[in-house]
Amino acid sequence: MTEKITLADALSNVEVLDELSLPDEQPCIEAQPCSIIYKANFDTNFEDRNGFVTGIAKYIEEATTHANLNVLLDEGQKHAVMLYTWRCCSRAIPQPKSNEQPNRVEIYEKTVEVLAPEVNKLLNFMYFQRKAIEAFSGEVKRLCHAEKRKDFVSEAYLLTLGKFINMFAVLDELKNMKSSVKNDYSTYRRAAQFLKVMSDSHTLQESQNLSMFLATQNKIRDTVKDTLEKIVGYEDLLSDVVNICVHMFETKMYLTPEEKHMLVKVMGFGLFLMDSDACNINKLDQKKKIRLDRIDRIFKNLEVVPLFGDMQIAPFNYIKRSKHFDSSKWPLSSSNAISPQADLMVHLPQIREDHVKYISELARYTNEVTTTVKENPSDAENRITADLALRGLQLLSEWTSVVTELYSWKLLHPTDHHQNKECPVEAEEYERATRYNYTSEEKFALIEVIAMIKGLQVLMARIETVLCEAIRRNIYSELQDFVQLSLREPLRKAVKNKKDLIRSIIMSVRETSADWQKGYEPTDDPVSKGKKDPDGGFRIHVPRLNVGPSSTQLYMVRTMLESLTADKSGGKRTLRKDIDGNCLMQIETFHNTSFYWSYLLNFSDTLQKCCDLSQLWYREFYLEMTMGRKVNKCMVRHQHNEECKDLITMEKRIQFPIEMSMPWILTDHILQTKEPSMMEFVLYPLDLYNDSAHYALTVFRKQFLYDEVEAEVNLCFDQFVYKLSEQIFAHYKQLAGSIFLDKRFRLECEVLGFNFQSYPRNNRYETLLKQRHVQLLGRSIDLNKLVTQRINANMHKSIELAISRFEANDITGIVELEGLLEANRICHKLLSKYLALDNFDGMVKEANHNVLAPYGRITLHVFVELNYDFLVNYCYNAATNRFIRTKVNLSSTQAIQREKPPQMSHYYLWGSKQLNAAYSTQYGQYTGFVGSPHFHAMCRLLGYQGIAVVMDIILKDIVKPLIQGSLLQFTKTLMIAMPKSCKLPRCEYGSPGVLSYYQAHLTDIVQYPDTKTELFQSFREFGNCIIFCLLIEQALSQEEVCDLLHAALFQNIFPRPFCKENEKPEAKQKRLEAQFANLQIVSNVEKIGTAKQAMIAREGDLLTRERLCCGLSIFEVILNRVKSYLDDPVWCGPPPANGIIHVDECSEFHRLWSALQFVYCIPVRGTEYTIEELFGEGLNWAGCVMIVLLGQQRRFEALDFCYHILRVQRVDGKDEDVKGIQLKRMVDRIRRFQVLNSQIFSILNKYLKGGDGEGSNVEHVRCFPPPQHPSVISSSSHYQDPQKLRQSMNN
Repeated sequence: MTEKITLADALSNVEVLDELSLPDEQPCIEAQPCSIIYKANFDTNFEDRNGFVTGIAKYIEEATTHANLNVLLDEGQKHAVMLYTWRCCSRAIPQPKSNEQPNRVEIYEKTVEVLAPEVNKLLNFMYFQRKAIEAFSGEVKRLCHAEKRKDFVSEAYLLTLGKFINMFAVLDELKNMKSSVKNDYSTYRRAAQFLKVMSDSHTLQESQNLSMFLATQNKIRDTVKDTLEKIVGYEDLLSDVVNICVHMFETKMYLTPEEKHMLVKVMGFGLFLMDSDACNINKLDQKKKIRLDRIDRIFKNLEVVPLFGDMQIAPFNYIKRSKHFDSSKWPLSSSNAISPQADLMVHLPQIREDHVKYISELARYTNEVTTTVKENPSDAENRITADLALRGLQLLSEWTSVVTELYSWKLLHPTDHHQNKECPVEAEEYERATRYNYTSEEKFALIEVIAMIKGLQVLMARIETVLCEAIRRNIYSELQDFVQLSLREPLRKAVKNKKDLIRSIIMSVRETSADWQKGYEPTDDPVSKGKKDPDGGFRIHVPRLNVGPSSTQLYMVRTMLESLTADKSGGKRTLRKDIDGNCLMQIETFHNTSFYWSYLLNFSDTLQKCCDLSQLWYREFYLEMTMGRKVNKCMVRHQHNEECKDLITMEKRIQFPIEMSMPWILTDHILQTKEPSMMEFVLYPLDLYNDSAHYALTVFRKQFLYDEVEAEVNLCFDQFVYKLSEQIFAHYKQLAGSIFLDKRFRLECEVLGFNFQSYPRNNRYETLLKQRHVQLLGRSIDLNKLVTQRINANMHKSIELAISRFEANDITGIVELEGLLEANRICHKLLSKYLALDNFDGMVKEANHNVLAPYGRITLHVFVELNYDFLVNYCYNAATNRFIRTKVNLSSTQAIQREKPPQMSHYYLWGSKQLNAAYSTQYGQYTGFVGSPHFHAMCRLLGYQGIAVVMDIILKDIVKPLIQGSLLQFTKTLMIAMPKSCKLPRCEYGSPGVLSYYQAHLTDIVQYPDTKTELFQSFREFGNCIIFCLLIEQALSQEEVCDLLHAALFQNIFPRPFCKENEKPEAKQKRLEAQFANLQIVSNVEKIGTAKQAMIAREGDLLTRERLCCGLSIFEVILNRVKSYLDDPVWCGPPPANGIIHVDECSEFHRLWSALQFVYCIPVRGTEYTIEELFGEGLNWAGCVMIVLLGQQRRFEALDFCYHILRVQRVDGKDEDVKGIQLKRMVDRIRRFQVLNSQIFSILNKYLKGGDGEGSNVEHVRCFPPPQHPSVISSSSHYQDPQKLRQSMNN
């Protein structure tokens, strides 16, 4: 059986979905998105008026007239749109250059074909204004009839007449402004006359009329004025219209900003129409028919109001142009004081306070609605909700008015280069009115108010369904309670006192709008007979429904009730005098309250109109002005003046650049200032494009305007994403650079007074980065994705710059490269909290060109620097364990040419200019040497593969060619120059004699020209290669040990704990293991992971333990590889003649090295460079490595020439000058090199412990007989076999 679910349960289940948290839930920092929604339009324009036959007949007739006037108003709106959006066509049409031009006829035909539809629109406009003026003047004439003046004219009807006055003012100003209309018609008329299209007299006459109509300034205004002046008493009716506008403005009986501004325009234009020869408005003021002081105050508070689109008008200008203008009657408007509307900062505190209060109240109500479900809210709750909605709309309308009024005032009061120093002299009119006309504070205030408007619009739209239901229920209950209950008492008194007119009006109201519970009025109601209710009362149950009255119904009820309270009723005695005061107050209260019902019933449309800021984008008026002239633009940035020679004349403006567009000006201001408090508002100014596009499609109905908005949005949004991405990346890069900066360095800088404030100011980019559904022109834009794409590119650029910077420097830049990559890694980590960036290691590999290649740019540059600079130009010093650049370049290779790094912004390096300077100082300490920090950086950056590649290339391309090339050739040459025999002189000769002996025997070697240049340079390169490999392995071993120590805790490897007395180490060890059991990778993965995961964990653990236990050595392998290169016989020489060892013969390499060591042990003169300064210890390393690898270490130490001099000098202690050589100084140098050689031999023997060389632990012992005197030496071999020797001794 399937379970049945009721509709209520199903709906409640659906409502629960609202609580579902979506994975991409984003903070709401944008305006209400445009969506496809259904809107029910209940405004029938009185089409259903005949359905209310029970109403008063004259009000039904008034509704008919009202409907006709509304049709004219709608048509006038269409003509206003046509004029405002008119773009000049004639400029795009080619004109015949001469009468002899062959295609002249064809051009004119096409001109007529193109412009004919547009000219028809102008003709229709001319006909319409005639018809509208006739209809308006006809209504004025009818209402100004002597008998009719005594009668009541409804508030709605007077307001409709006011709308007509406003329409005439707008159409007249639009016609005056659009010179392109006249130009297009002139072009059409010229072409039509040539083609004789207008041949009949009627067409010619209409053409002439249209031409005069378009050419005459203020034609509509003057026609209306002239027509009205022929009507007797028209000024009284217009006084009523102006007074109702003043009353509605002062009591805020309007809701949309458009209506508010319409009231002000009607006041100004209405007074202008009234003031004539027959009527003086100053006298009307004296007669109290109008109040000029009240209007003066309004005109001062609102100096400029929007006319249409971006057209503005100062209502007081109408008064100035009137016939009887008297400035003394207008003290406020005539003063030079700045209007309050020009200063947004005055209104801002109150706006903020109202916003906070209302938002708090709305949030509380929203929480109540979402947390509690009430099927039938009470009347009081509905009333509170409806009041809340109304107050929200009023606040939105007020704030929108403040923004549009400020914008209008600014447009009418553009700045110049005197008021604003940033404004260029050649700036355009529109540019001076927008781009340079706002201070930074005003821009921020504008942004804040726009954000309040759009933000509140979103909150109210979210609960629109709840608000609309409460509004309909509240209006229904108030209307029915008033009609069925509140009107009972005045109806009873009217019946009782036989006031038939009042009774008929009240009955008409009830019959028009009452919704009786049984479908008809109770027949037994005592009120209908003029009687009071019985003692027990008369119970009337008023139903409660979720429906509001129709527009006609509401109009009829309000008009009929207004007639009861009006000062005019058609007779000598007004009806309000016959109504009880308490009842009169109830009727007036109801009438005032119900004024807003039509707005509330159309809540969605009203909300849109109250928040519409499309005016801030439209610029048709200024485009029209700019199209009529060419634009001068200065192309050089300098102090400009009128005589500038850098001005160029540009073509006529088709559209303004985005720098002059208010939405982009406000958006860009936030991005430029980087103000944290405004950063979350950055999307709200972009919503002005949504308003403009919506207005273009729904009001103007012009595709080309929408296309222009869309084109600007495409450009602006690209700029917005680009600038925002750059800012976000710069912010987080600076933050990463600040985090990475050495803390002690920062502290010392602050102590020295250099506070560079490296930490960036905290900004609210996180909220922006969470935006995944930004709504713009109907598109849903993933801002997070777009920013991610650009920041990915920025990260690539930053890594690319780091590597390029390394490539532009020598090998010492490896430390800075590692720092740059680490700063980028921190930046990547910070950004990855909000953005799905590419893997950082993948980015590094891509920038390093190491995705598929065995080695990347870093490895390649390291090898290039090693080969061409480091190995040939650096000297090693074991005392400091550093390489430094040699003072004299003895290399035969040319100096390496490095490319300059690309020029990029500061934030691509370390984050800011100050940080770049700090890090430049910090890493500048590493540029004078190559030492442990550099080798550690190489190990971390190159990794095992890179190190293996570098070492392999060093051995193959540097060491092997050196040993088997230049060193081999030098060795062969010098072995020839060596003496055939060079003995160790006896001590009796003394140390000076020994030195003289060696000087004499080694003269050829000492005087060999290439010894101290090419030969020692080759040995230095070879030795530097060996030292480099050794130091790399040492650094790699330290890195591995560090890794292993970090991994130990996760592998259940603990150091032996400290134990006090009577403590068992086993128990303490077990407690440690239990404490950190949760960190054991293998055991935990085996428990909760899959079999494959457990196998991977075990293999990783095994590999880590093997690294710890193996004790593998790269340097040993390298030495063995080098040993394999020493395969030439010259290195070991021929076999010894005695079969044992060469004692005096100079045929082995160690003897040559003894001679070379004798050369570099000779002290130099004071101004010469020592061998250590020129070649460093790489020279010694080269000789010692070759000696050890050739197995000649012991022979070298026993038979070395310098060591023999040292031993003899230690015995006799002499110090003489032997042929220019100070013996004591030379002995000191020999001792230093002896110590150095011993250290090198020790290190080499440690790594070669498994070899079979002379220095290995396994010794090969040979036995020799005691030496014999030469006189008894037989002809037999000097060498005796040990076995035979033992046998002879036994015998």
